[in-house]
Amino acid sequence: MTVNAVIFDIGNVLIEWNPERHFDGTIGPDRRKRLFAEVDLHAMNLSVDRGAPFRDSVMALADRHPEWAAEIRDWHDSWIHMVSPEMPHSVHLLRALRAKGIPVFALSNFGIDTFDLAATHYPFFHEFDRRYVSGHLKMLKPEPEIFAHVESDCGLAPETLLFTDDVAENIAGAAARGWATHLFTHPLGWADRLVAEGLLTQSEATP
Repeated sequence: MTVNAVIFDIGNVLIEWNPERHFDGTIGPDRRKRLFAEVDLHAMNLSVDRGAPFRDSVMALADRHPEWAAEIRDWHDSWIHMVSPEMPHSVHLLRALRAKGIPVFALSNFGIDTFDLAATHYPFFHEFDRRYVSGHLKMLKPEPEIFAHVESDCGLAPETLLFTDDVAENIAGAAARGWATHLFTHPLGWADRLVAEGLLTQSEATP
């Protein structure tokens, strides 16, 4: 297989995404568990990832759950702390690939407003050759349409795309289209895969 482009997910591949950890630190694990059991914050976040306005979505949910209003609004006010820190080794791999002239794309479930906010904190958001952001596309991984859109837009054959994501369902969706895939669990494993594919040397893959 000849890889013509490498495609990165962003959350938990290039930056950590762990809202539960944030709320454990602000309201404690027990109260956080109650909050997440009683309020479907992740469903709201998925609607944002599909293109709904970030602030309006959070505030509407807070209005529907007045007993949790302060905590829900904190999802908006402290959101950048929930998508941190950067994963330096993964960012190094992105930059090492680009330094060798290998096209690098982003394919991420991300809201329009939240992506723009994160881009002000993480310079590498501006370094992709192409960015496929679910909020702009109005479709989510692992829906087949989003993978088809990437293929159509970039003009590359599915089997020449190497995609990494930390969610097994997203990997399965890409594999069903014929993409080469790597289930991301740690930057070292992803580095090893890039070396095995002949895209980077061991030295280039090491920060």
